[in-house]
Amino acid sequence: MFELLKTEGKARRGVFTCAHGTVQTPVFMNVGTQGAIKGALSAADLEQIGTQVELSNTYHLHLRPGDEIVKQMGGLHKFMTWNGPILTDSGGFQVFSLASLRKIKEEGVYFASHIDGRKIFMGPEESMRIQSNLGSDICMAFDECVENPAPYDYVRQSCDRTYRWLVRCKAENARLNALPDTVNPNQMLWGINQGGIFPELRIRNMQQIAELDLPGYAIGGLAVGESTETMYEIIEAVEPHMPADKTRYLMGVGTPSNIIEAVARGVDFFDCVMPARNARHAKLFTWQGAINLKNAKYERDENPIDPECDCPVCRRYTRSYLRHLFKAEEMLAMRLSVMHNLYFYNMLMTRIRAAIDEGRFAQFRREYSERLDRRI
Repeated sequence: MFELLKTEGKARRGVFTCAHGTVQTPVFMNVGTQGAIKGALSAADLEQIGTQVELSNTYHLHLRPGDEIVKQMGGLHKFMTWNGPILTDSGGFQVFSLASLRKIKEEGVYFASHIDGRKIFMGPEESMRIQSNLGSDICMAFDECVENPAPYDYVRQSCDRTYRWLVRCKAENARLNALPDTVNPNQMLWGINQGGIFPELRIRNMQQIAELDLPGYAIGGLAVGESTETMYEIIEAVEPHMPADKTRYLMGVGTPSNIIEAVARGVDFFDCVMPARNARHAKLFTWQGAINLKNAKYERDENPIDPECDCPVCRRYTRSYLRHLFKAEEMLAMRLSVMHNLYFYNMLMTRIRAAIDEGRFAQFRREYSERLDRRI
């Protein structure tokens, strides 16, 4: 399932294989929360911009259209006509983001739907069943993502409960994969490391979940209030205890610099809504730094978004035209900008992989880590 090809320091170059294809790592997963990229990108667009893995959300697809409907339509791959690998998160992040609408118990979490207020219950077994109905290649364990900072005692208790939930997830995932009508009987369960900003809790939790011998492991609960420096310190504390022969996923992170720095600390998989969200507000990434196309200086600019980029948008459109689309509030502005930013992220990973392959990742990191996060 995962082959480690090469390392440079702690940076890892690998190949991950699942039911719907092979993934070259490190990789950035493009986030299609409800089975679509916000910004009107289709599955065909994802193929065109070099997407390897699409990520969708268990909680949101459970609410609409409903995971049973997705299963009846042949699973998420067929439903959204995406033939590549799909990862579904578990609904655990909504335990954090919908804190005012939920109540946590040992059996699971009681939600009030953010759409219509109806009562919803989701525990480990329910999350596994929903993700099984979706038929994703990678399903994530149901966990609690706590905000940072949170009291030590609460985080410790949450870690212990999350571990108990993971044991239940593993049993239910195995049961569902054995059923005759399962959409994807090769669905893989990945565990999630939690522990807030407390290294000792993180290490203890990682050691516990590593004993379950899962196909992959994620570091969750970061980029939710702590400083960037603290996030890096937690990754450095956890990484030595993550199995070297399994995939490593940093959830919900982040900027180009965050990704480069996390690769340098041993991470393989990434996702974040930020590049698409920024694009919808005219904040675009280039190889010299980030720009805001709404600025007046681009009104008569005949250059592409990034002269170094060969994405479909940069090959055809000018900054001047895109700025006009934003000012005119045309939907095309968001579509083209999201396409560019996601292409940029996919190309960033391509360049990172090439740098590790060629033994020059340290040089790449020195050249681009700080540069890509600056604003022009």
